[in-house]
Amino acid sequence: MNEIKHFKNNSILIFIITVVSIIIINLGGCLQEDLKLDAVEIREYQGAKLSSVNEFRENSIKGPQFISKENYSLKITGSVQQKLNLSYDTIVNNFNHYKKLVTLHCVEGWSVKILWEGVLIKDLLELTNISPNASVIIFHAYDGYTTSLPIDYIMENNIIISFKMNNVTLPPERGFPFQLVAESKWGYKWIKWITEIELSDNEFYEGYWEKRGYSNIADLNNSFFD
Repeated sequence: MNEIKHFKNNSILIFIITVVSIIIINLGGCLQEDLKLDAVEIREYQGAKLSSVNEFRENSIKGPQFISKENYSLKITGSVQQKLNLSYDTIVNNFNHYKKLVTLHCVEGWSVKILWEGVLIKDLLELTNISPNASVIIFHAYDGYTTSLPIDYIMENNIIISFKMNNVTLPPERGFPFQLVAESKWGYKWIKWITEIELSDNEFYEGYWEKRGYSNIADLNNSFFD
């Protein structure tokens, strides 16, 4: 009888350990270790409290991407007269820098207020001679993720691709070398690890999450589901 009781107790213990292990594994994507930063991260800007670089949740489709700055190039393609391949140093050293205090709102229910620093997309596009039929910009990421936004939105709102956040270079986990700062849009429009900016006339283009039922407009004032 004691052996049976001992067996049951061991079975219960093994079950508890298994359940706890599964929970820890499933939560792994939501936990973040402190990231290595190349400078002192600022936590306040013009009287506004800033979120930390470490307050993001990892929710990318293939996990963090690690891109070599030396081998990186940003392609500008599609409906343009002049296609471009720009290195990281060319973009960072030869275009004006702009800072914006913008909050990213994720559909998962969390948000972060960050001071972003980057270059205007329209400054990059000035070198390309955009075709008159182009109406949409499709952004491509290193991991295969895509999303799109109207050209008018990009131009009228002075949208930037960011290479710094809170005064530090974007860590790989946050989108190095460039992340789109899609202000007033839900977080799935804030594409990371940008490798290509494609000009298109396809106003109905659907990116990774848009193909799965998420709104292509993605305005914060509206639902992120169509």
